[in-house]
Amino acid sequence: MPFQYNEFYNEQTGLTIGIKKQLFHEQTPFQTVEVFETDTWGNLMTIDGMVMLSEKDEFVYHEMMAHVPLLTHPNPEKVLIIGGGDGGTAREVLKHPGVKHVDMVEIDEAVVRASKLHMPEVGDFSNPKLNVVYENGLEFVNGPVKEYDVIIIDGSDPVGPAVDLFKKDFYEKCHTCLKDDGVLVSQTESPFVESYHDSIRSVQNAISSLFPVAKLFLTYIPLYPTGMWSMSIASKQRDPLSDEVLSEIEKRTASFSESLKYYNKDVHHGAFALPGFVRQIFS
Repeated sequence: MPFQYNEFYNEQTGLTIGIKKQLFHEQTPFQTVEVFETDTWGNLMTIDGMVMLSEKDEFVYHEMMAHVPLLTHPNPEKVLIIGGGDGGTAREVLKHPGVKHVDMVEIDEAVVRASKLHMPEVGDFSNPKLNVVYENGLEFVNGPVKEYDVIIIDGSDPVGPAVDLFKKDFYEKCHTCLKDDGVLVSQTESPFVESYHDSIRSVQNAISSLFPVAKLFLTYIPLYPTGMWSMSIASKQRDPLSDEVLSEIEKRTASFSESLKYYNKDVHHGAFALPGFVRQIFS
């Protein structure tokens, strides 16, 4: 029987999606994972009642999370993804021919299983370059030292097991795990939602104190709260807006550019143009 899914981000203000039926529900030791068939957006995954992705708009988030940092790095070969259990970010990372190995560290096996069952086109789990590890990402980064070229923090909103992904201690550990020319990116919520501002500031302050290059960029995802979403990037060497980076984008994406639905050179450059109200979050 059709019903509606609602996600409220401020009192009774939020998102409404028409639901045809529920496809998956599991209460894990960490969170509640659900998948729904919607009337407009294909299948939809939620965690603890918050939208993670839909089949129709997932490409925006995953392309920006993957290609902005990988193209900022001069030659990414080894990549760490913390979270990202749906597989979409790894799919985009693996499009880069120079990438030799990807570790995807997901705390909850049910997220991967739900994606494989009900969103099979999202992930590229059969790719031999992908190594899936079921572990807490905060514990995982205690081990490797200067192993990775790029770290992508593809966590959920700052509640439950994802809270610590927004704290300075975590970014200090990630900094240690990156090579001398390493690049890091993290999703950092919507600037339009005031309750997220502390999380945005927390990440930006952390990476600014650790990396010589630290920037915020924006993208637009219809089913995320307010539609505007921020991501934070940090680099030990190259600036994502440098002429060196921008001049390489078209050449380095040539082999897979036809598969891209959102990301391109102009989007890469424009994503860093911040409206006044976003800049004021840090003033």
